[in-house]
Amino acid sequence: MTTDDGLQAVLERSRSLGFLGPGSLRVQADHATDFTVAVESAPDRLLDLGSGGGVPGLVLASVWPACAVTLLDAGARRCEFLQEAVEELGWNDRVQVVRARAEEAGRRDDLRGTFDLVVARSFGAPAVTAECGSPFLRVGGRLVVSEPPAMEDRGRWPDGAVSDLGLAEAGEWSEPYHYQAFVQERPCPDRYPRRVGIPAKRPLF
Repeated sequence: MTTDDGLQAVLERSRSLGFLGPGSLRVQADHATDFTVAVESAPDRLLDLGSGGGVPGLVLASVWPACAVTLLDAGARRCEFLQEAVEELGWNDRVQVVRARAEEAGRRDDLRGTFDLVVARSFGAPAVTAECGSPFLRVGGRLVVSEPPAMEDRGRWPDGAVSDLGLAEAGEWSEPYHYQAFVQERPCPDRYPRRVGIPAKRPLF
């Protein structure tokens, strides 16, 4: 993917602040773009779980210019950067930055069960990502998780492990990063997500 000058400048600043790794920005943008493989058409609403330096969220907002995007992160400095980036790119009308822990945001009436697509790049362990991502999805929505090739291990996502969350497996692919996709077959049960920190301390699988 070739980023436009505005987005390129934003990603360069993100990297200079330490929010993105030192690797090629083109490669990181391509990594973000490959999340699109999981859906047949642009989603109406997208949430980037743990947006950090804006990848994949800002890149996907560029790819899907009609999509309403929520960039969720708990860090004050990261959210300040993301808000500045959104304003610089002129996306205030359709991209919002939410500073909150995912466990808390997943219980907000304006966010829970409202997204067509939730994406996560290095957010956390599989069980944590699934429990924190599922509550945001509408029925039929998809959770797409990217992990480095070194993490391509089926034992990390045991068959049926996400079923208690209302999720079902919807495929996996590697291009070259490894992606896992899940579909929200029924609403995430009200008991999820659990309190802040509990998904990591007592993972579901």
